[in-house]
Amino acid sequence: MQTEKFIATVNDNKEIELSGSLISSFDAVDTGGGQFHILHKGKSYRAEVVSFDKHSKTVQLKLNGKAKTVRLQDDYDQLVKKMGLSANVIHKISAIKAPMPGLVLSISVEPGQEVKHGDPMLILEAMKMENVIKSPGEGVVKRVVVEKGKPVDKGEVLIEMM
Repeated sequence: MQTEKFIATVNDNKEIELSGSLISSFDAVDTGGGQFHILHKGKSYRAEVVSFDKHSKTVQLKLNGKAKTVRLQDDYDQLVKKMGLSANVIHKISAIKAPMPGLVLSISVEPGQEVKHGDPMLILEAMKMENVIKSPGEGVVKRVVVEKGKPVDKGEVLIEMM
């Protein structure tokens, strides 16, 4: 049985091949809060996961206090790259709808503004919690339908996109 190999690209320049044997040589302990203590070849490392984007398979972390960006490529990603194709999927969106009833606390976008996947668009208060509504894809804001301080129902269109 063939084991899957990953390619980790660190800070967009250094590529490291990660196989099962290399991964098993790390002794990592989760110390909580996205922080880890790692032992590898007799050296000790402190790692903190700052953010993780599963769609782009990118991890922002701090390794012994130094910021690192690591992008992982699985077998599929490596094959697509080898073939000279692009596996990036861009989701165009037509509207942002309220995922729950709530009160619009703030609006972060305006008509004509370009948004990318994950950009904050507005804050919706529901059940005494503030929920940041982020863009699920890419697009340009056509019209902001709601107003700050106004209540909205679940499924109501908040922002129209073009």
